[in-house]
Amino acid sequence: MFDKVKQLLVEELQINEGDITLDAELSRDLGINSIDLADLILRCEEQFDIEIPEDDANEFITVGDVVNYLESL
Repeated sequence: MFDKVKQLLVEELQINEGDITLDAELSRDLGINSIDLADLILRCEEQFDIEIPEDDANEFITVGDVVNYLESL
C-alpha cells in the first residue's frame, strides 16, 4: 500500500520520491496544502473505490497515516 500511495504522491502532486517516507509529514515535510490533500484523497477514493469521510481525512498527518487508513479498510 505504501508504494501505491507513494506513486499517487509522485504522479499527482509531483512530490520528490526520495522525500516520501512513512514518517514524512504531509504538510511540513512534503509541502502539501489543503487543496493538494483534497486532491490526494480524491485520487485514493478513485483508485481504491472507497469514500474517505472528512473527519477521517483530517487525521492524516503523515504518509503512514494515509497508508494505515487504507490498509484498515
